Amino acid sequence: MKQLRRSLGVFDAVVVGLGSMVGAGIFVALGPAAGAAGAGLLPALGVVAVVAYCNAMASARLAALHPASGGTYVYGRERLGPFWGYLAGWAFVVGKTASCAAMALTVGAYLWPGQAHAVAVAAVVALTAVNYGGVQKSALLTRVIVAAVLAVLALVVVVSAGSGSQDLGRLALGGSDVSAGGVLQAAGLLFFAFAGYARIATLGEEVRDPARTIPRAVPLALGIALVVYAAVAVSVLAVLGPEALAASPAPLADAARAADAGWLVPVVTAGAAVAALGSLLSLILGVSRTTLAMARDGHLPSGLAAVHPRFRIPHRAELAVGAVVAVMAATVDVRGAIGFSSFGVLAYYGIANASAWTLGRSHRPLAALGMAGCVVLAFALPLTSVLSGAAVLAAGVVAYAVTRAPGRR
Repeated sequence: MKQLRRSLGVFDAVVVGLGSMVGAGIFVALGPAAGAAGAGLLPALGVVAVVAYCNAMASARLAALHPASGGTYVYGRERLGPFWGYLAGWAFVVGKTASCAAMALTVGAYLWPGQAHAVAVAAVVALTAVNYGGVQKSALLTRVIVAAVLAVLALVVVVSAGSGSQDLGRLALGGSDVSAGGVLQAAGLLFFAFAGYARIATLGEEVRDPARTIPRAVPLALGIALVVYAAVAVSVLAVLGPEALAASPAPLADAARAADAGWLVPVVTAGAAVAALGSLLSLILGVSRTTLAMARDGHLPSGLAAVHPRFRIPHRAELAVGAVVAVMAATVDVRGAIGFSSFGVLAYYGIANASAWTLGRSHRPLAALGMAGCVVLAFALPLTSVLSGAAVLAAGVVAYAVTRAPGRR
């Protein structure tokens, strides 16, 4: 079996993770989260930070022991058994494919709202071609994207902080709009933007010295993302207030307007498009690597396990993922898929924490907290997201049972 090329060090692995986390989510997720939590947006950010940390540490420890492409699909299979690995892979591939389409449509919505679907398809095709050239080229492009997005976010924070419109009293939790349920739902909605550290783990077969690199890269990427998200959330909430933030489809652009910095609006618009491209690039990488791992084990067509003889990447898996995402981006409205994606990814990390539980007594407190957090946030999501997510997971279970039936082996 051909192996992928190990070309990524700590810095590139951190950048790949940041490209997934500090992406389009920061430009679009704050509004819905504020709608659910009101002034409780910052506590919600704290809740999701705790759950994300537990998940990140579980992923890092498991990736160091099992440095193969596939992430929790591999960990679940090796630590809990084939079914749990399969279920994790199914949840990841389906949920993150929907996220890919959402990111592609975000690009279209910012760059050319009247032709959002066409632009989305073009973005998917272009980034699939970039990934086809090898993971190192993808990491280099992600490095440029992350630098540009961080610069835009820094501008938003600085301009907001120096604005006369900023009122730190808007951060106070007083008021009847803050509830525990709203805070948890907001945390669940924010979660999809924080799951990028999974991309580092799913690239385990392409990281140099994974036992050392992955445990360092995962908490570094998560820590940087948390600092960035907290700074931006505080700045935007202080300028707009919870009500205006909840009603805003483009909160960072509206914060720039409220701060009398009209010149910053087109910069933010461009930054949002670039951020979505960075997220889409990393998402396609992660989904294709999990597809590769599942194809190697016979859960998906064996042809998807092919590795390109020159570029040493899972080229058929990448083309297949790109094709599915392009079709979704051309035909569906994926705004409602964000909640569904969060449900699938929380199921994925629930299995990651269950896998980490098997590593020994010292790992169990954090793993237990992570499992509990994933369950609570998943079922705190809007009812439609919970029902659709549960239905898709159930369909995956049925498919597993059918394909593994004695007469089909």
